[in-house]
Amino acid sequence: MKVSVKRDRRLEDYRKIVSDAVLNSIMSIADKLKGLSVIHVNSTSFGGGVAEILHSMVPLMASVGLDVEWNVIEAPIEFFNITKLLHHGIQGMKVDFDEGMKSFYLKINEENVAKIDLDKDFIVIHDPQPLPIKYFAKDHGLWIWRCHIDASSPYKPVWNFISKFVKLYDSYIFHMEEYVQPDLDRGKAFIMPPSIDPLTEKNREMSDSEIMDILDKFDIDPEKPILIQVARFDPWKDPIGAIKVYRKVKEREPGLQLLLVASMAHDDPEGWVYYEKAVRYAGEDYNIHFLTNVVGVGDREVNAFQRAADVALQMSIREGFGLAVTEALWKETPVVARGVGGIKLQVINGINGFIIKTVDEAAERVLYLLKNRALREKMGRRGRDHVKRNFLITRHLFDYLKLFYKLYY
Repeated sequence: MKVSVKRDRRLEDYRKIVSDAVLNSIMSIADKLKGLSVIHVNSTSFGGGVAEILHSMVPLMASVGLDVEWNVIEAPIEFFNITKLLHHGIQGMKVDFDEGMKSFYLKINEENVAKIDLDKDFIVIHDPQPLPIKYFAKDHGLWIWRCHIDASSPYKPVWNFISKFVKLYDSYIFHMEEYVQPDLDRGKAFIMPPSIDPLTEKNREMSDSEIMDILDKFDIDPEKPILIQVARFDPWKDPIGAIKVYRKVKEREPGLQLLLVASMAHDDPEGWVYYEKAVRYAGEDYNIHFLTNVVGVGDREVNAFQRAADVALQMSIREGFGLAVTEALWKETPVVARGVGGIKLQVINGINGFIIKTVDEAAERVLYLLKNRALREKMGRRGRDHVKRNFLITRHLFDYLKLFYKLYY
């Protein structure tokens, strides 16, 4: 199914945020690729970092002269239950992925080949859900698989199954070097961290009055300290760990509020199970706020919550990259997080936040930041600068263009 994307994003719009040198470098390589066709294929148009990036990346690619479109695969809910197991397996969880599941997974991918026009110069397939499309498709264009998951230590039976499809691609993109498995051709691997778009509703600048109106709507007290974790409800994000940190800090900061913010994505049916577990664990503590799209929380609200927070928490056990960390740093909110996956690239310990391992350590760092406003502000400024230099969508676009050029010429 083709995704309708607003084509109102232009490279010129970023001139007030990034330097002329950055924009000129992008246009220089884009001129050599003008008119070439690109298709992105993933599993959902809403919820999660991949969809968010594509809503900005597709119009940006078009603005520099590429003929670009975006499609999502069509599949029943059983398919996404199966691919969630693949996701877990790639991240190292021991899962039971049986022959019946494999057959159904391949069947849905084969059916989708007939539904999508793949006759493009570049075909970019995102994550494991549509990975086997290359196996069933006609041999045209240059194929790229983009993995948004921490694949540093996958469960071997799962990796052995999917790697035979990965190896069919002309190139594969990972967020970090350590995610590239030794059985892959390093010459085909391209390292490309993801990014945030500073002009989207989730990341644009907001007035104090706009932020206050949103806090009031969701019964959040701006006069009391706010701790936030923006993350899906799943075992890898450890929402229970975030609640444990909150409870420890609350012993010394009785007014503390915890915001657990998430989008319940179409391709993550398991999310409701872990949401309910977290709600039960929270009990009747009305200072723990569960804030999802189901209760009217969209990008504008997430933006306000992250700006209002005193400290952002990311208790993930595994993390492909952690764009919620990027978002918080961009909004000058210091981050306390486990140093897993792409978080290691973002949180510089003691500079723009703290890297921790345990709940106790996280609680100590959060409390320390709550007691030191000047330090929070200094870390916040450093965090925004770090994101500006490394993790904005303009850099991400440039990386894609470099890869396209390398493959095509």
